[in-house]
Amino acid sequence: MLEPAYQVDVVIVGAGIAGLSAAHRLISAGVTTTVLEAAPWVGGRMSTEKVDGFRLDRIGQLLSTSYPELGLSPGLDGLALRRFAPGVLLHRDGRRHRVGTPAGGRSARGALHAVRALASAPRGPAVPGRTSAPLGGAVDQARLGAALARIAATPVERVLTRPELPAAQALAARGVPARTIDGFLRPLLAALLCDPELTTSSRCADLALRSFASGRLCVPEGGADVLPELLAGTLPPGTVRTGVRATSVSTTSVTTAEHGEIRCRAVLLATDARAAAELLPGLRVPDFHPVTVLHHTTDDPAPALSTGTSLLLDADRGGPVAHTAVLSNVDPSRAPAGRVLISSTVLGTPPEGVDTAVRIHLARLYGTSTRRWETLAVRHTPEAVPAMRPPHDLRRPVRILAGLYVCGDHRDTSTVQGAFHSAHRAAAAILTDLGAAGSLHRADPPASLPRAA
Repeated sequence: MLEPAYQVDVVIVGAGIAGLSAAHRLISAGVTTTVLEAAPWVGGRMSTEKVDGFRLDRIGQLLSTSYPELGLSPGLDGLALRRFAPGVLLHRDGRRHRVGTPAGGRSARGALHAVRALASAPRGPAVPGRTSAPLGGAVDQARLGAALARIAATPVERVLTRPELPAAQALAARGVPARTIDGFLRPLLAALLCDPELTTSSRCADLALRSFASGRLCVPEGGADVLPELLAGTLPPGTVRTGVRATSVSTTSVTTAEHGEIRCRAVLLATDARAAAELLPGLRVPDFHPVTVLHHTTDDPAPALSTGTSLLLDADRGGPVAHTAVLSNVDPSRAPAGRVLISSTVLGTPPEGVDTAVRIHLARLYGTSTRRWETLAVRHTPEAVPAMRPPHDLRRPVRILAGLYVCGDHRDTSTVQGAFHSAHRAAAAILTDLGAAGSLHRADPPASLPRAA
């Protein structure tokens, strides 16, 4: 139990991956740090439910092996990533087409070869009278391949200087054919950004495409919550205090409902955007993209055999499912032996009778009956992913004023990479302002600290 006058250098409010990552960086610099979490567990939206031997992610955001912060963030040495097959499977006009960029393939030849692999995927029966290639002809495919290669090699800072439009408008303005946008880029970016209408800033969309082109889509082995639990478990004992709700914050203290005031030298808000604004009125609260994840199981091997470890996208938008995968193929630890786990994502407001509508849609996507599939969970999160509509500041200030800081995916990009990167920026700002070179524990903080420029 915390003492009312507990003294610490930095108090972090929120034990999601941003707060936990920032704690690692501060503690490694010799700054005493306490992390307060209102919930009984760590992780925030990165939660995983355990049901009868299954591990079911609530939101199931996709990661990429090319996220720099996964290699830079302290505490993640034990993280195991399970990779999807290179690229994605697109379901279009009753057929499946493989479109992919081999991991590490950054050359134009490699990207073009990947795009031309459309014809190599398993296919269902063709629909008469409709074109089967979602990307158009060879010229369109060549252009897309060259574009993927270029963006994979483009430095991030250069991406951030490009003109900014909603992603759909930017793609059209660049001369990308409508069939390429609708046949490949829209379903892919919808899966990466949870934004099927592509209203996201074109800079954010370019960063997502850059990650796709230069890495492999993946998930944490064992479930999304493995990542925050690993971060929390590698912090010094007693650093993270769950079940402690902050009611107010200042530059030198945090008041909690359970333990009174905790004095400190700096406060970092690492909650979601809405909770941060409740503690610090005036902070911007973005719009959000709702996400519904449905988990089904079966002992029928048909879906597992037909898609392997691929992420399957619906380019036709012929039902509520944006993307789906046999997740037990990608990560066998997520299902008990002899069972198949199919996880599917619905973006936006789900339809009434969402499970029935999803089953009908999945039957078409996987080419098999779903009537005997068992529904394990239907999880709707109305504020799952902060929207990143233009103009969007991908480096929103983390220093509100000296002694008070904010981090999270809402200050950067709405991805795991963005959450980690904002934590990296916040920790650096705190260390700079406090002049950290070891523990900064003092009974009375100085009257003033350097302010942001």
